[in-house]
Amino acid sequence: MNSCLYVGLFTTGIVLCSRHPEVKWAQRIDKVYITVQLPDAKDAKVNLEPDGVFTFSGSAGTNLYELKLDLNDKVNVEASKISVGVRSIFCIVEKAEAKWWKKLVRDDQRAPHFVKVDWDKWVDEDDDGADVNLDGMDFSNFGGMGGMGGMGDMAGLGGLGGMGGMGMDDFEDDSDEEEVSKPQAAGHAAEAEKTESAEAKTESAQSS
Repeated sequence: MNSCLYVGLFTTGIVLCSRHPEVKWAQRIDKVYITVQLPDAKDAKVNLEPDGVFTFSGSAGTNLYELKLDLNDKVNVEASKISVGVRSIFCIVEKAEAKWWKKLVRDDQRAPHFVKVDWDKWVDEDDDGADVNLDGMDFSNFGGMGGMGGMGDMAGLGGLGGMGGMGMDDFEDDSDEEEVSKPQAAGHAAEAEKTESAEAKTESAQSS
């Protein structure tokens, strides 16, 4: 169920609606894969507690998104990792005890409607073995850091204060700018070398 907050005076204002982002999950005997699907998220905040409480909040467009999940069992925050992408946040949550969970949330709770099985990463308990291919992903630890607010790169989220002021696309923009600036700099250097060479030839011709 969504709730909306109306901000403004009289007929002019902004409507901010709180919604649940889609969550996909899969597991291995020692870890859980949690993907929060929210393209172009802004001000994303993620928190993971040792007792298994997983929370997320962020915005996209005029909508606010938030969720709280009581995971099936306790987790190892320090060993857990997170990767922030332009379309989603991918978390590897290490279980405190290596065992197969019957479902993502606690046994006495019903799974929320926005939580789906990630069939691309899912394996049956009898087939538990190979981990998910993580090539090309940049991970940081959940634990051991004070927070992500005001930091330029990803940090741990154990007890964090969130990612205030940073959107997921900020990371993508930084890398894109670096990739674009490198060929431009190389082009300017090549033009300078050509100019110097031409000037040297002119001077040589005039002196002869």
